[in-house]
Amino acid sequence: MRLVSTKTAAALCGALLLTMSVPASAAVDAKLLDMLKANGSITDAQYGELQAELTKEQKDQQIARQAQQETSEQIAATAKKTAELSTFDQKLAWAAKTQFKGDMRFRQESIENNDAPNNKDQNRQRIRARLGAYSEINPQVDTGIRIATGSSDDARSTNQDLNNYFDKKSIWLDLGYIDYHPDAIKNLHLVGGKMPQQWVSMGDIIWDSDINPEGLAVTYKYPLSGSAELFGSTGHYTLKDNVDGEGMQFKNDLRLYAGQLGGRFALTDNLKMTLGGSLYAYDNDEDSACPTSGTTTAPCALAVNGNSPGEEFNLYEGFGQLDIGGLPMPLSVYGQYVNNTEASNDQDTAWLAGVKTKVYGVAVDYNYRDVQRNAVVGAFTDSDFANGYTGSRGSKLKASYELDKNFTLGATYFMANSDYTNASTNKKDSDINTLQLDAEAKF
Repeated sequence: MRLVSTKTAAALCGALLLTMSVPASAAVDAKLLDMLKANGSITDAQYGELQAELTKEQKDQQIARQAQQETSEQIAATAKKTAELSTFDQKLAWAAKTQFKGDMRFRQESIENNDAPNNKDQNRQRIRARLGAYSEINPQVDTGIRIATGSSDDARSTNQDLNNYFDKKSIWLDLGYIDYHPDAIKNLHLVGGKMPQQWVSMGDIIWDSDINPEGLAVTYKYPLSGSAELFGSTGHYTLKDNVDGEGMQFKNDLRLYAGQLGGRFALTDNLKMTLGGSLYAYDNDEDSACPTSGTTTAPCALAVNGNSPGEEFNLYEGFGQLDIGGLPMPLSVYGQYVNNTEASNDQDTAWLAGVKTKVYGVAVDYNYRDVQRNAVVGAFTDSDFANGYTGSRGSKLKASYELDKNFTLGATYFMANSDYTNASTNKKDSDINTLQLDAEAKF
């Protein structure tokens, strides 16, 4: 039996101890390697072999550390970039859900009024500028804010006269509202603030189109079979705090309660009809009156612009429109009827009937109206017809043509006969003819 030499045995034991002292994946310890060579436990060949392995292990570890460091840096950079993209995406998402809309109108207006002081006609140039931001806050909440020009804070007009030596023109808050439409009840809207009119209008004898009511409203649409639907709205609107001078509670305010119910129906493929009714009930309007002294820039009471002094209002309205297709040109017939059940005399009824169509790109709208003195609220009726006075009757003819995309030229002619057209006179049967020439750009 051959015996193994003492040195060889020592070398084997040392190598065994070396391999057991570190994990298989770890580098060979350089100091221990030198000690083994110095005491003769390993040969020069063995030392060289182990030294090569040590060098290789060190390089592998260095590469691993570099790779780990680069990976950590990449992870940190990726996380930072993701956070930056998330913030940017949020901002971009908000911007994508926000719309800026507005319009600019230039108007040349001529008014012939044989009841004006000294029987002088009036010519003026006016502008209207409006800019609004409308945003989806979340899938259930929208909001809108709009500013507009105006010669005063009159709710019926955003027109600004071109006058006063090139002075700067005033800007007013025209809209500011929140619209909550819960996903749980589709087509239900709860709107609060200074809002667009939440009711359907088939004419302007009750409401001037520029009026934006203030308060809280609820609207709802209920789809029926086919393209038919029912629609309704109700609202509580505050017009004047503490109008009776007895406190700042709601019961002491001048208030409007509005309600409307109607439907849209497709009678045939070429015949569609809209029918509805409304109630506009005012509370504490008996206490609404203009001051005996001082001036105001807007109507200071409901009973103004032709109404009998101290008049009260409870308006019932019926309205409808018939849209006829299948003709060489589209045709719509519309109208409204109003009765004030609180009128103090028999001047309590108003009605309007009209027709509109489009011929060779020209939109044409004609209507005739008869508005008795106390049939509607003088503070809110159309401000252009008969200078905005009740107790008037006559025609309105409007034509417009889209000359280019979002740019329209239009002309409107009012032929009115009115009982009360100037607060300083009681002259009856005065003729007021008004011509408006408009250039309007929308964006």
